[in-house]
Amino acid sequence: MAKSATHPLQLPKELTYRQGRDCLLRLRPLVTAHADAQVVVDASAVKVFDSAALAVLLACRRAAQEVGKQLIVTGLPKGLQSMAALYGVDVLLLPPLMLSADAAIKQG
Repeated sequence: MAKSATHPLQLPKELTYRQGRDCLLRLRPLVTAHADAQVVVDASAVKVFDSAALAVLLACRRAAQEVGKQLIVTGLPKGLQSMAALYGVDVLLLPPLMLSADAAIKQG
């Protein structure tokens, strides 16, 4: 049975280039087989990361879109949010409300 929104998919504590491939191989089938139209991925456990974490999330987003689903990332650590903004992919991973709240804080 595929997971539902009440049980989000969990990212590991460490997600660097060393874990990226295995993490993606584990997550991709869970994303595509997810029972709901919205696939929630909880990133709150991530403490050690590099750009591979963003690559995994973007690949999961792409996999979700290929089967007509939406990927929703929750609990993205601030450092990973900053990295996503630096690379210009924050709009792909963060909900619009979160993006506008961050913009408001930066302005003032």
